[in-house]
Amino acid sequence: MKDAVAALVRDGDLVVIEGFTHLISFAAGHEIIRQRKKDLTLARLTPDLIYDQMIQAGVARKLVFSWAGNPGVGSLHAFRRAVESKPPTLEIEEYSHFGMVARLSAGAANLPFWPLRNYADTDIPKANPRIKTVACPYTGEQLATVPALRPDVTVVHAQRADKSGNTQIWGLMGVQKEAAFASKKVIVVVEELVDESVIRSDPNRTLIPGLQVDAVVVEPWGAHPSYAQGYYDRDNDFYVAWDKIARDQATFQKYLDEFVYGVKDRADYMRKNPGLAERLKAKPRVCAGVDYGY
Repeated sequence: MKDAVAALVRDGDLVVIEGFTHLISFAAGHEIIRQRKKDLTLARLTPDLIYDQMIQAGVARKLVFSWAGNPGVGSLHAFRRAVESKPPTLEIEEYSHFGMVARLSAGAANLPFWPLRNYADTDIPKANPRIKTVACPYTGEQLATVPALRPDVTVVHAQRADKSGNTQIWGLMGVQKEAAFASKKVIVVVEELVDESVIRSDPNRTLIPGLQVDAVVVEPWGAHPSYAQGYYDRDNDFYVAWDKIARDQATFQKYLDEFVYGVKDRADYMRKNPGLAERLKAKPRVCAGVDYGY
């Protein structure tokens, strides 16, 4: 992880760490913080705790997003402090969920923009002048448009990949595929590195092909407190406890000092959380096999 972030993430980059509740690479975010990257534009559909930590650590200049919060709990407090300070210390650019999906889809398709209908009768275009309108050349209907999003670096957490970067994900999906194909550079973080024969045995599960991947990082438990389907469960207790930690800048900084700056890698992080693996390890529930016979 240290090598991948040092080589591929540069100050001032537009960085996407994707995953929709599931498979969020906290390990990558923590390494970006440890390397004290700066002036980053962070983009994501649902920035949650990892972006709150990155904002508190001072690596972010701007946030491009569609919803921000601690899922099921409440606000992101570093984010709120940055936006509500006078003057604000964080620039924001807000879209709807589908607006962000559309931006990444346009980037992945190498299109300049994406048309959509979901800004009718909303105030979001008033807050974001980058949302514009275009007349449909076939019907004359006025459609909203959003510009393509082309990240400098996208980080995707996944269950497994081979050494060539062919990446497989199962369970709840987000826009990992679109973000990877829209991005100039891609870091894949996996729970497990497997032989190419394993990937080839179940090809339909491959979400991102190796030709799109610049680095593969093997980082077990790298998504905690998020989860990796089949490997470990979501740490709901952490999300609830985080609200109290993040409300006060002193306790927030203490957390960063102990669990981010105070560890050298994810294995060290796990050693500082004894009992975590036993508490959250997923119970097996194996699906029926698929016959790829010919």
